[in-house]
Amino acid sequence: MIEIDGKIVSTEILTAPFRCDIGRCRGICCVEGNAGAPIDLAEAEALEAAFETYRPYLSSEGIEAIKEQGFITVDAEGDYVTPLIGDAACAYSFEENGITHCAVEKAFREGKTTVNKPLSCHLYPIRVVRFGNGTVGLNYHRWSICTSAVTCGMQENIPLYRSLREPIIRAFGEHFFQALEAAAE
Repeated sequence: MIEIDGKIVSTEILTAPFRCDIGRCRGICCVEGNAGAPIDLAEAEALEAAFETYRPYLSSEGIEAIKEQGFITVDAEGDYVTPLIGDAACAYSFEENGITHCAVEKAFREGKTTVNKPLSCHLYPIRVVRFGNGTVGLNYHRWSICTSAVTCGMQENIPLYRSLREPIIRAFGEHFFQALEAAAE
């Protein structure tokens, strides 16, 4: 672990090879798991306000899940998470050509909204931990469904933090990303 700009960062974020390979994993991270993705109240409000911009990409089951559960729900541990279709897929996901995608991200990338997918999804496999004293920690969450991303990162010689440049800057700013680069060197 190292400290950068008051954040405790796992050194694996600087060294572990990782580059998403959605062609191989098929977006399974939006389907697998035991709860929705972590989300905060402000993100849920933004998702609600932008609903009509990404609604066209949602499945009917996703729309129904959002109508029934709302734009945010509470998991078994008491944390705020995205709603699920049944007990598996994120309600904000949709399938296209056998690959699961985020409807919110699709609308964002197409310029139909300024709201992007939840930050926890964008940062994955980096998980942000907030400690009681206000300190923030960044950990690399290893999950077997991301084996192809590790392989791709090794083949392309791309460490995790570089692969996640955009979401890291979104979450913590350009200065923090530059500090990560300096620490990696």
